[in-house]
Amino acid sequence: MNIVFSVLLIAIGFFVGFILTFLINSLKVNSAQKKADNLISQATKDVEKIKRDAALEQKEVAHKMKLDLDREIKEKKDEIKESENRLLQREASIDKRDELFQKREIALDEREDKLSEKQLEIQDAKSKVEEIKQEQIKLLQEISGFSEDKAKSLIMDKVKENMNREISEYIRERENDAKLNADKTARELIVNSMQRYSADIASDQTVTVVDLPNDEMKGRIIGREGRNIRTIEAITGVDLIIDDTPEAVVLSSFDPLRREIARVTLESLMKDGRIHPTRIEEIYDKTCKEMKNKIIQYGQDATYELGLTKFEPELIELIGKLYFRTSFGQNALKHSIEVAQLSGLIAGELGENVLAAKRAGLLHDIGKSIDHEIEGSHVEIGANIAKKYHEDEIVINAIASHHGDTEATSVISVIVAIADALSASRPGARNDSIENYITRLNQLEEVGNSVEGVDKAFAVQAGRELRVIVKPEKVDDIGAHKVAREIKEKIEANMKYPGTIKVTVVRETRAQEEAK
Repeated sequence: MNIVFSVLLIAIGFFVGFILTFLINSLKVNSAQKKADNLISQATKDVEKIKRDAALEQKEVAHKMKLDLDREIKEKKDEIKESENRLLQREASIDKRDELFQKREIALDEREDKLSEKQLEIQDAKSKVEEIKQEQIKLLQEISGFSEDKAKSLIMDKVKENMNREISEYIRERENDAKLNADKTARELIVNSMQRYSADIASDQTVTVVDLPNDEMKGRIIGREGRNIRTIEAITGVDLIIDDTPEAVVLSSFDPLRREIARVTLESLMKDGRIHPTRIEEIYDKTCKEMKNKIIQYGQDATYELGLTKFEPELIELIGKLYFRTSFGQNALKHSIEVAQLSGLIAGELGENVLAAKRAGLLHDIGKSIDHEIEGSHVEIGANIAKKYHEDEIVINAIASHHGDTEATSVISVIVAIADALSASRPGARNDSIENYITRLNQLEEVGNSVEGVDKAFAVQAGRELRVIVKPEKVDDIGAHKVAREIKEKIEANMKYPGTIKVTVVRETRAQEEAK
């Protein structure tokens, strides 16, 4: 009985559980359905709202575009209206101008008619005057008994006779006056020109003294076993004289440009403090570049001083190089400026072109700037340079004729020759011994450079020594002695010189690499 009752209770429990589970699931399904319906309803509302917002935004954009389009249309209409107004104004102006032209044309026609009437009246008056004139001439011919042609002939013969006599007397008087005053006038002209131009007398020397901060610097310049001084002398071609003179080194060279480069190089080395062969070469290369700029500055200063323009840059550099050339000890650039000034003054006195005379005077010795680089006289070289840079024929002839090698074809050429002679003949302006000395040193270096295998040759010790640097890849140690002997024989055969000349051949092999 108890078992049956228990089974019954279990069955009832299962049934009640099943019913409760079904009810609970039904409630959950209903709740989920409601949530889903709510979500769908909310989504529908959101979609409707988005549609309304999009429609409003589209309407706003369309409205804004319409406003912009209306504004642009209005602006275009305003521009078209302004253009129409301008066209109307221009049309009105053209109409007024047309009216004025028509009025002027009418006035001109009226004036032309009046002028035609006046011309007819004048022609009638001329005809009447001519008739009266002919009547008077006939009356005079009847009274005098001479025809018109015969009277003209007698008068012209008389006038010619009187004029020939007066002209002959005038010419004779002027010739006498010219003979009496020509010499006096020429002297006064030259003296006045020389007085109006004044310049210092300066002769270039062949040595330069470099001041040292202390005597210890001499040892640093010489270097270990003399390597520094050998390097300086080799790359500059200048002889360094280091003696007992306190705090001073003497640079000796006949070439002022080499001497100046060596001076600046040495002073730069002393300021830098690092004195060794590599640094010496670096400073030397830098100084050479700076010296080129200085040469150009010398040329520009000369042209500015003379008031001359329109020079080619290469010609300016050649003019500047004259600063480092000498003629009988006289600085070539200063001499050229002096000749230009004197030429301008004389040309002004004679009424010639002053600027052309100055230009010819400045360029008359331009060939000396490179006469040591190419063959030929400085006159021939200078004329070729002037032709190369398209100088005027007057300037070219002045250069070619200032030493009498070519006939002068203009007054300015003669003026330049006179000014050149005046500049050279001033007391103390030139020194013949210096010129001969420089010529001898140039010739000495040319002999050294003419031998095969020679890289550079420098005349040092005032021409008592020729220092020759050979190319190590072409000349060996034994060949160096052969080069020295060959140069010695050429010097003895081709040159005249006082005393003796020592030939020193230097052969140096250097290995160099660059780490990168």
